[in-house]
Amino acid sequence: MAEIYVLSEKRFAGAKNLPVIVFDYFDDKEITLQPYDALIFTSKNGVIAIDRINACWRAKEIYSIGSGTSKAVRELGGNVVYEAKSSYGDRFAEEIREQLAGKKVLFARPETVTSNLNTILRNAGVDLEEEIVYRTRCNDCDKLTPPPEGAYIIFSSPSTIECFFRCFSWQSDWHAVVIGEKTASYMPKEIPFVMSKKQTIPDCIALAQQMIASEKPSV
Repeated sequence: MAEIYVLSEKRFAGAKNLPVIVFDYFDDKEITLQPYDALIFTSKNGVIAIDRINACWRAKEIYSIGSGTSKAVRELGGNVVYEAKSSYGDRFAEEIREQLAGKKVLFARPETVTSNLNTILRNAGVDLEEEIVYRTRCNDCDKLTPPPEGAYIIFSSPSTIECFFRCFSWQSDWHAVVIGEKTASYMPKEIPFVMSKKQTIPDCIALAQQMIASEKPSV
């Protein structure tokens, strides 16, 4: 039976891990949260990072980009006041700009962002400040073993694409599953892929499982 691979350190039911990316958290930063009315998180890693720096974030209004991020907020004791209807940064910004207009807001962000969330919110009158609280980097290739023949590989961010192809050449019997439009735009044009309807890793795994099941010969 074909195996499913998630390209991060986190474990998900129904899949194996191939950690082509790793996260560095900036624990030594000092961030005073008292001035802010609300915080924005665009990933669960931002939540983990800020919790390691200053636990007072839990008393603030939290605007979250998706269910995985919201889950991390709630598990650590935070208060999600809004969860995005779309898991794309630009659309998320459009959704929350009126709610945040006139407020002082902190965007706890990664070192590299691929959306215009910050610009959209500032143009809408949001008093937005940004703090880089973590970074994503490629793992050492010599620590990684390529997926087996016929594997289904889930690309969950542009970073996973960059780091995977830094280490491996694409094999024709592999299958690519991407998490959404933004990630899909970074895929090499010569590689076919399918895209999950919902932008979560569990949904990508479910899609891969459906594809594997459909390939099985009927009994």
